[in-house]
Amino acid sequence: MSALLKTLFAVAVSASSVAAFAGDMTYFHQGMGACGQVHSDSDAVVALSALDFGNDANPNSAAVCGKWVKITHSSGKTARAQVWDKCPGGECVSGSIDVSPSVFQQIADLSVGRTKVTWEPGGLRHSPLEHW
Repeated sequence: MSALLKTLFAVAVSASSVAAFAGDMTYFHQGMGACGQVHSDSDAVVALSALDFGNDANPNSAAVCGKWVKITHSSGKTARAQVWDKCPGGECVSGSIDVSPSVFQQIADLSVGRTKVTWEPGGLRHSPLEHW
Protein backbone atom coordinates (compact mmCIF):
# COMPACT_ATOMS: atom_id res chain seq x y z
CA MET A 1 0.00 0.00 0.00
CA SER A 2 1.43 3.37 -0.93
CA ALA A 3 2.32 5.92 1.73
CA LEU A 4 -0.34 8.29 0.39
CA LEU A 5 -3.05 5.63 0.61
CA LYS A 6 -1.99 4.74 4.18
CA THR A 7 -2.14 8.42 5.16
CA LEU A 8 -5.58 8.88 3.60
CA PHE A 9 -6.86 5.78 5.41
CA ALA A 10 -5.49 7.01 8.76
CA VAL A 11 -7.12 10.41 8.27
CA ALA A 12 -10.47 8.83 7.37
CA VAL A 13 -10.42 6.58 10.43
CA SER A 14 -9.49 9.38 12.83
CA ALA A 15 -12.08 11.74 11.31
CA SER A 16 -14.85 9.20 11.86
CA SER A 17 -13.74 8.39 15.41
CA VAL A 18 -15.51 10.55 17.96
CA ALA A 19 -14.95 9.78 21.62
CA ALA A 20 -18.17 8.30 23.00
CA PHE A 21 -18.97 8.02 26.68
CA ALA A 22 -21.33 5.51 28.29
CA GLY A 23 -23.17 5.62 31.59
CA ASP A 24 -26.42 6.32 33.37
CA MET A 25 -28.65 9.24 32.50
CA THR A 26 -30.81 10.77 35.22
CA TYR A 27 -32.73 14.04 35.29
CA PHE A 28 -32.81 17.01 37.65
CA HIS A 29 -34.78 20.23 37.98
CA GLN A 30 -32.99 23.28 36.69
CA GLY A 31 -31.75 26.41 38.39
CA MET A 32 -28.32 28.03 38.57
CA GLY A 33 -25.72 25.74 36.98
CA ALA A 34 -21.97 25.45 37.45
CA CYS A 35 -21.46 27.56 34.31
CA GLY A 36 -23.15 30.51 36.03
CA GLN A 37 -26.39 30.52 34.05
CA VAL A 38 -29.98 29.94 35.11
CA HIS A 39 -32.08 27.50 33.06
CA SER A 40 -35.59 26.07 33.18
CA ASP A 41 -36.75 22.46 32.97
CA SER A 42 -37.75 23.01 29.32
CA ASP A 43 -34.18 23.96 28.30
CA ALA A 44 -31.85 21.37 26.74
CA VAL A 45 -29.33 21.12 29.60
CA VAL A 46 -26.83 18.43 30.53
CA ALA A 47 -24.62 18.19 33.62
CA LEU A 48 -21.41 16.18 33.32
CA SER A 49 -19.54 14.33 36.04
CA ALA A 50 -16.86 16.40 37.78
CA LEU A 51 -14.21 14.35 35.95
CA ASP A 52 -15.77 14.90 32.51
CA PHE A 53 -16.52 18.58 33.26
CA GLY A 54 -12.90 19.34 34.12
CA ASN A 55 -11.41 21.43 36.90
CA ASP A 56 -11.19 24.95 35.57
CA ALA A 57 -10.36 27.42 38.34
CA ASN A 58 -13.58 29.30 37.52
CA PRO A 59 -16.33 26.85 36.48
CA ASN A 60 -18.32 29.76 34.99
CA SER A 61 -15.75 29.94 32.21
CA ALA A 62 -15.03 26.20 31.89
CA ALA A 63 -14.12 25.08 28.38
CA VAL A 64 -17.12 22.72 28.23
CA CYS A 65 -19.73 25.36 29.12
CA GLY A 66 -22.20 25.86 26.29
CA LYS A 67 -20.95 22.95 24.22
CA TRP A 68 -23.41 20.45 22.79
CA VAL A 69 -23.56 16.70 23.34
CA LYS A 70 -25.51 14.10 21.40
CA ILE A 71 -27.17 11.52 23.65
CA THR A 72 -28.18 8.11 22.28
CA HIS A 73 -30.31 5.38 23.87
CA SER A 74 -30.24 1.72 22.82
CA SER A 75 -33.78 2.21 21.45
CA GLY A 76 -32.29 4.52 18.82
CA LYS A 77 -33.80 7.65 20.35
CA THR A 78 -31.44 10.62 20.46
CA ALA A 79 -31.37 14.06 22.03
CA ARG A 80 -29.00 17.02 22.01
CA ALA A 81 -28.24 19.17 25.02
CA GLN A 82 -25.82 21.88 26.06
CA VAL A 83 -23.38 21.52 28.94
CA TRP A 84 -24.34 24.12 31.56
CA ASP A 85 -23.72 22.23 34.80
CA LYS A 86 -21.76 19.52 36.57
CA CYS A 87 -23.17 16.83 38.81
CA PRO A 88 -22.92 17.86 42.47
CA GLY A 89 -20.84 16.03 45.03
CA GLY A 90 -19.67 13.19 42.83
CA GLU A 91 -23.21 11.94 42.14
CA CYS A 92 -22.23 11.09 38.55
CA VAL A 93 -19.34 8.80 37.74
CA SER A 94 -17.38 9.48 34.57
CA GLY A 95 -19.61 8.84 31.57
CA SER A 96 -22.87 9.35 33.45
CA ILE A 97 -24.93 12.48 32.87
CA ASP A 98 -27.75 14.39 34.52
CA VAL A 99 -30.15 16.17 32.14
CA SER A 100 -33.13 18.50 32.24
CA PRO A 101 -36.57 16.85 32.25
CA SER A 102 -37.21 17.99 28.66
CA VAL A 103 -34.09 16.17 27.45
CA PHE A 104 -34.85 13.03 29.49
CA GLN A 105 -38.36 12.85 27.99
CA GLN A 106 -36.89 12.74 24.48
CA ILE A 107 -35.22 9.45 25.47
CA ALA A 108 -37.51 7.89 28.10
CA ASP A 109 -40.48 8.59 30.36
CA LEU A 110 -39.63 10.51 33.55
CA SER A 111 -41.06 7.62 35.62
CA VAL A 112 -38.05 5.51 34.53
CA GLY A 113 -35.77 7.89 36.44
CA ARG A 114 -32.50 6.34 35.23
CA THR A 115 -31.47 4.73 31.95
CA LYS A 116 -28.28 3.68 30.18
CA VAL A 117 -27.09 5.93 27.34
CA THR A 118 -24.04 6.80 25.32
CA TRP A 119 -23.13 10.38 24.55
CA GLU A 120 -20.54 12.19 22.53
CA PRO A 121 -19.41 15.74 21.93
CA GLY A 122 -21.84 17.18 19.47
CA GLY A 123 -20.92 20.78 18.87
CA LEU A 124 -19.18 23.98 19.69
CA ARG A 125 -20.84 26.67 21.76
CA HIS A 126 -24.25 27.52 20.39
CA SER A 127 -23.83 25.26 17.35
CA PRO A 128 -25.05 21.65 17.60
CA LEU A 129 -23.59 20.78 14.20
CA GLU A 130 -19.87 21.01 14.97
CA HIS A 131 -17.77 18.59 17.02
CA TRP A 132 -15.61 19.67 19.98
